[in-house]
Formats: sequence, structure tokens, C-alpha cells
Amino acid sequence: MTSRTPMAILWVTQALESAMIVKILTTGGTIDKVYFDRQSEFEVGEPEIGQILQEANVAIDYEIVPLLKKDSLELTDDDRRLIVETIASDPCERFVVTHGTDTMRTTAQALQAVAGKVIVLTGAMQPARFRSTDAIFNVGSAILAAQTLPPGVYIVINGRVFDPNQCRKNRERNCFEDA
Repeated sequence: MTSRTPMAILWVTQALESAMIVKILTTGGTIDKVYFDRQSEFEVGEPEIGQILQEANVAIDYEIVPLLKKDSLELTDDDRRLIVETIASDPCERFVVTHGTDTMRTTAQALQAVAGKVIVLTGAMQPARFRSTDAIFNVGSAILAAQTLPPGVYIVINGRVFDPNQCRKNRERNCFEDA
């Protein structure tokens, strides 16, 4: 690195070089949904992120903590308090939270009460079990973001990093966008 190297590149390089663990909390949402033909509906299944990371040959230290197994529309204020308290009380500094997209902003805004940690929320518009899914790309993006972003709360989805106070889910386009 030279004295002309931009500070952002130096910060990212230092973050990647330091030993770190990313703690992954799963809460459910579309990313973990399973389709049952006999019921003609989706249900939240077991977390898929372990399989995604294994198949992608991810070479970082991570720990998966299954916390909830709910559609985000079913999350309550008590569930959000559990997510906030779990992260706030954990000595880990870097988190990825898999979450349903419908109320992801609400949970991200609640998590803004936690200081000094990198908290990245991600999810999917299509279940991870589907052949054509955005889950794999979104998870990979979130893992990288958790390692390189400064402390704060972020939504990482659709190839972008969002401020939870400045984005919204566009149901017509099936993606997140600036508010």
C-alpha cells in the first residue's frame, strides 16, 4: 500500500486481514421457505444459509444461530426485542441476520439501538431451495458487507447496500430501492 491508496481501500484491507468471525442469526422469511404441493402454500423451513455457505466454499469463520422461524409479517415487537438483545449482549462485532423482506426495514430500524457493531440484514424474494433464486447472491453480498462495512445497521439485497431509513421494498419490481 502506498500513501496514495484511498482510505476506504486501506480500511477494507485491514478489516479483511484481521481475524474475525461473522455471526449469522436466522429468523425465517422467504429465504427459508419450503413449498408443499399438497398445501399449495409456503411454510418457513429449516435455515438454508449453512448449505449456501458450504456450497459456496466460504472460507471465513462464521457461526449460525437459528433464532426464529417465522415469516416476517408474523414477527412481533417481542421477536424484535429478542433479535436486538441477542446481538447487543453478544461479544461478536459482526452479524448477518437473515430475515423476511416485508418487515426487514422495521427490524433494521430497531437494531439501530445497538452501537459499535456491524449488522447486515438480508433475505430473498425467492426461496433458497428454488433453482432460480436471489438468496445465494444476497447471502454472499451480506457476508462480504459484514466483513468490510464500518459499524452500523445495513440492508444488503439486490446487489446494493441500503440505509434502513432510506429504502423501501418495491413489490411490483420485486426488489428494494431508495425511498
